[in-house]
Amino acid sequence: MSPLTNGLTIPRRRRKKPLANLETSALSDEQRRTIHMAASILLDYPQPDRRAHFELIASTISSLPDEIAEEFDAFLTAASAMSQQQLEAHFTSTFDQKRKCCPYLTYYSTGDTRRRGMALVGFIEAYRAAGWEVEDGELPDYLPMVLEFSARSDSPIAGQLLASYREGIEVLRTALETFGSPYAHVVAAVCRSFPAIDDETRERYLRLVNEGPPTEMVGVTTFLGALEPYSPAGTTSEGVRA
Repeated sequence: MSPLTNGLTIPRRRRKKPLANLETSALSDEQRRTIHMAASILLDYPQPDRRAHFELIASTISSLPDEIAEEFDAFLTAASAMSQQQLEAHFTSTFDQKRKCCPYLTYYSTGDTRRRGMALVGFIEAYRAAGWEVEDGELPDYLPMVLEFSARSDSPIAGQLLASYREGIEVLRTALETFGSPYAHVVAAVCRSFPAIDDETRERYLRLVNEGPPTEMVGVTTFLGALEPYSPAGTTSEGVRA
């Protein structure tokens, strides 16, 4: 997949700790952008052109707080021990075949229900409100896409999107840890870039971990309600990904 098209260039084991023990870091805006861009690349399908960026990421993580740099380093070390075929096979078996390792954020709040379409529209409208357009080829709630949006956009909407689906990201992290996937380190690095979660969010996250995504819902809160202050009128839309 291609990067975002607005042209901004950003240089760049399984865990037993529960969510409450993850220490979030005080980060500069530049560090947060770097984390999210690096995670966007590492969490995408590891085709050769994506994997070619791993070395650049490895040379950039030293500028990050130690606990976050260690997460990225743990993944890169594990990935470097895999052949291209092995890494691609692990990615597919993890993200395509395990229900709680879904990389599409609306799945955690709506499951495969009738309400998911509305949630996806919420993502599209969020991108548009920030002056971006989603190009054909990927669903707008794909976590690497949302992280890339966060890294490249100056709009607060990107952070609001991630905050709105914080529980799903935490469920993904926990599931990856449970399955012993090195991708857990990348999602943990992302989680460390967020503010500490409150008790209510933690309770929802733990419920999702135990029960999984819904099979059908009467209603679901989407991101649409938060978009009113960010009208895209007069903005120039740019592609998010190809």
